Amino acid sequence: MDTLIQARIKEWLSDDYDTQTREEIQRLIDSGNEKELVDRFYTELDFGTGGLRGIIGTGTNRINKYIVAQVTQGLASYILKQGADAAKKGVAIAYDSRYKSPEFALEAALVLAGNGIKVYLCSELRPTPFLSFCVRELGTISGIVITASHNPKEYNGYKVYWDDGGQVVPPHDKNIITEVKKVTSIKQVRKISREDAEKKKLLVMLGPDMDEKYLSQAEKLCINPSVISKVTDSLKIVFTPIHGTGVTLIPPLLKRLGFKNVHVVEQQKTPDPAFSTVASPNPEETAAMELALKDAKKINADLVIATDPDADRIGMAVKDDSGSFVLLNGNQTGSLLMYYVLSQLKAKNALPANGVVIKTIVTTELQRAIADAYGIECVDVLTGFKYIAEKIREYERQGTPEKPVKQFLYGGEESYGYLADTFVRDKDAVSTAALLAEIAAFALSKQTTVYGLLQDIYRQFGMYKEYLKSLTFKGKEGMETITKIMASLRSQPPRALANIKVNYISDYNNGTTIEPAKAQIIGTLDLPSSNVLAFSLQDNTRITIRPSGTEPKIKIYIGVQAQLDDKEPAKVEKQLVEKIEKLESDFLKIVDSIVKS
Repeated sequence: MDTLIQARIKEWLSDDYDTQTREEIQRLIDSGNEKELVDRFYTELDFGTGGLRGIIGTGTNRINKYIVAQVTQGLASYILKQGADAAKKGVAIAYDSRYKSPEFALEAALVLAGNGIKVYLCSELRPTPFLSFCVRELGTISGIVITASHNPKEYNGYKVYWDDGGQVVPPHDKNIITEVKKVTSIKQVRKISREDAEKKKLLVMLGPDMDEKYLSQAEKLCINPSVISKVTDSLKIVFTPIHGTGVTLIPPLLKRLGFKNVHVVEQQKTPDPAFSTVASPNPEETAAMELALKDAKKINADLVIATDPDADRIGMAVKDDSGSFVLLNGNQTGSLLMYYVLSQLKAKNALPANGVVIKTIVTTELQRAIADAYGIECVDVLTGFKYIAEKIREYERQGTPEKPVKQFLYGGEESYGYLADTFVRDKDAVSTAALLAEIAAFALSKQTTVYGLLQDIYRQFGMYKEYLKSLTFKGKEGMETITKIMASLRSQPPRALANIKVNYISDYNNGTTIEPAKAQIIGTLDLPSSNVLAFSLQDNTRITIRPSGTEPKIKIYIGVQAQLDDKEPAKVEKQLVEKIEKLESDFLKIVDSIVKS
């Protein structure tokens, strides 16, 4: 066994660690389970720009209270460098329904208190967007959420927010990482007891009054209250929190807005760290919505909504023209939300001249077409909701928080994250659930369905279809392969794909737009550097390729479109699917030849 691994194991067997931890390691040693010991101690769980995520367990390559304590000490050190008021402003902390979440949240709170930093800790599990709201409402310097989002039950995680309520972005993210890396031993952690923290008034528990503040803000998002009251007796909604935090705020919010028939899936309404009724608590997957769809068929529901464990992402299902339930993807849901917000504000003469919508570079171009039709600017940002929050902050800094230079109306990403106001600065499944329910009410009041509204959007702006292909390349060799693919596509880009000419290539790494036929730069991109390539084809097809930031994968996004005119929608959709298949096949051949070269 490697000497570094042995040294780490020896340290974790010292009296600095509790009996349970030491006994767990000793059992692995006694049973001769070297493979497991190596896996737990060969590296340190990486605290990156997105925070920390890992399997729960003992060791440096696992998430546990000691790793949480060390990471929090690094965050505390950074906060204390922000000036005298930073510690007084404090940190808000929330946690989800996962194993060890309450314990990790309290551990972080007591380390912050040990550094003289005030802490506002949620007394019960709460959604991630609620934490974002608390940071803004309480005026804290930072925030922490203990969650692993929709990862399997074995995982937990730690996400850091800054004073605007958004996830940390440059320079804070890198600076926090620097401080975290300085904490190499549990001996460096300053921590006090809960009793001492409360005595020193450094630990404040958040209760129902903060829920009330969030709900009253979320309530204001309602654009057409009269529409809800008109159809509330007949509109039926099925909601599942998939054993997570959504149950704490979504049913109360829907009730306040006047939705009478909200059916919460009985088997999934209780927070459960084992997510015992699903293989994966991911609202993107049909399997996770199986019980909700079963209930929906039983009561003949109009809308089915599902949230992931920390209730920042939301999935939906609606009835199609044949009465069967279909799941809408993130691009479809986001386009419906944007269309509803813009069209209803326009109808009320309330569309601001300086309005803006924000989407990520891999989100459907249908949203740009909708925004253009309403004279609203559509701004692209890099993948990750934190960049949407960063843009909102940028507009406020250029103006004031009360009068930003551009007024944010909607933001979203294809990976099921949406936001329609600025009182939260992360994707918010709670307020989005209310907006989706309102859209369902609006559709019913017009004698149509949510699916019918989506078809209307396609008729008006064209049918857009997107597809995501992920290729996995594991280990050190895999990383080298991913680097090779990106380098080759840059140096020898395809001139055509599926016999369609490539008009230009956007290289987000160096911020340039290139015309491959002439190999010359024809424009620049106003975005931070990122390892992403986008191929724009002659027929408005767009293919984007990027390495995943969290997994050993390379992701290929294909977006195609066609005008419906008088054509049958099903026929156009079939043609678009066939086109995607050809483009995918062609692009994968190129990637395969690079891998084998």
